[in-house]
Order: sequence, then C-alpha cells, then structure tokens
Amino acid sequence: MIQAGDLHDLMETLDWENIVSQLDEEGYAKLPNVLSHPYFDRLNDIQHYPETLPSISLTTIDGSQGDLYYIKSPMCHLFEGWKEILYAKLVPIANVWNEMLGISLRYPANFKDFLVLNRKLGLSQEFTLLNVLREQNYSPLKQNVNDLIFFPLQLVGLFSRPGRDFSGGEFLMVEQRPRMQSRPMVVPLERGDGALIATSYRPVKGTKGYYRVNLKHAISRVRSGQRVGLETTFHYV
Repeated sequence: MIQAGDLHDLMETLDWENIVSQLDEEGYAKLPNVLSHPYFDRLNDIQHYPETLPSISLTTIDGSQGDLYYIKSPMCHLFEGWKEILYAKLVPIANVWNEMLGISLRYPANFKDFLVLNRKLGLSQEFTLLNVLREQNYSPLKQNVNDLIFFPLQLVGLFSRPGRDFSGGEFLMVEQRPRMQSRPMVVPLERGDGALIATSYRPVKGTKGYYRVNLKHAISRVRSGQRVGLETTFHYV
C-alpha cells in the first residue's frame, strides 16, 4: 500500500498555480494521470469485478441506463488519505469562493474536522462510486449536492481508454450564467486522468463585483464499448 508521504509527493508534483487558475476561469482543472498511481491498483482490480460492489441501475433513476457501483468500506478507505491531502489544497479555494459570493460559511482547514461537521448535521454516507456506461448509455446533467452542507469542489476520473475501450462518453459540463446562454464544455479525460470540477457553482467577476454561476455535469452517450469512470465528493450525502 502506498503511504501518505507518497500521496503527498504526488500532490506536490501537480502545478497548483495552474490548477487554481483553471478552476477560477473554467470551473474545472485536469489532474493528468493521478488515477494511474499505484495507490489505486486495488480499485483498478475491483472495476473488473463490479458484482462485488453494491450497485444501482441508472435506469431506475432517470431512464438513462448504465450502472453505479458504490465503493464501500474497506475500499473507500483507499481514498481517505488522498482526499485529506487534496482537501488541504482545495479548502483555501473553497473559502475564497464563498467570500467572493458573500456566503458566510467557512470550511474547516482539516478534512477530518469537515467530516465531523457533516456527521453533526446527520450526514454519514461517503460518496464514491464507479459509473459503468455501455453502448447507448449516458449520464444526464446533475449536481452532487445535498441541502445541508456540501463542498464546492469534487473529483471525477476515468479508468477506461477512449477510442479503444469505448467511443463517445465525453465528460461534459454546462455553465449557466444569469441572462446569458448556457456554456457547454468538454473535459478531455484520458485513462488515469482525474479532474477537479465545481460541484454546483463558482464565482465569476462582473462589472459590479462577483456573481454566482451554476454548473452541472453529465456524460454523453457511449457509442460503443464500456466506459468506467469515477465520481467522489468530499462531503457526505
């Protein structure tokens, strides 16, 4: 098992100045090859045996088809150390965003303290899942939020090879600005890539200060093959 120090070193190899700039400008930032790290070997193995994981069919939710496989204990512990390190990098961004938008909430500096706050609000379910989409499957526009508390950034990723394991299946984001047409964006993911995305909103500077724009994400229809992706939030659901 890769140790916390190795994960810290992995995070330090990323260009955080560029990541912050991408998040502020686009609402997402790619993390190339972060899910190819040996730390995730066990998850890469489990994706080939999804019957061992609790699952739910997307068809029962919205008719879009495909399957969600929830990563439960002990597998979810694979992410805890990594999330803790990543949260420490992201919490200053999250708090600046809230300040820009006039939101009073400030997130704790420590990830474990943030989880304690979640539990105090009655939230206890960790949200990490594999989304498995096959030919003609897609995932509709959505936001992974709840009504009590949520962290404004989350992680998505891809374990399959575009153009080889599947075609289609692009990861999409749609940004909705007041009195403007919605802006679609394609997040270009390769196998092993992750991306930080705005969970629900981000601040944008206008002529009279900062205003809030809403974002949703989706996966376009898979034209052939099978696409295995990752979604995980820092907050509980």
